Amino acid sequence: MEILSKISIAIVALEHLYIMYMEMFAWETLGKKSFKGALKDELFTPTKGLAANQGLYNGFLAAGLIWSLLINDSNWSTYVAQFFLSCVTVAGLYGAFTASRKIFFVQALPAIIALLALLLK
Repeated sequence: MEILSKISIAIVALEHLYIMYMEMFAWETLGKKSFKGALKDELFTPTKGLAANQGLYNGFLAAGLIWSLLINDSNWSTYVAQFFLSCVTVAGLYGAFTASRKIFFVQALPAIIALLALLLK
């Protein structure tokens, strides 16, 4: 279960690095594809700065999860991972309720699965 836990944490971290990239550097291309229907096409250019700010926060979440994988102390590593996975879960739930239900499956569910794997290790 330890290996499954670390793999699932790494997957969530990689996903948030991708989200960071999309929101900070590819909002008007990949962002349009990812949020098709949620935002009108003409809103991507004026919201580029807002998306970049949001992307920065996703980068912080990814950094925290990667940090948890690099901590040698098992207890400390678990606590840090629990915190950041909980943050991702809350953000995913909020996004699912306020923006798109798809966010639950893309963001919150992987974090919930990783959190369960972490708690069951």
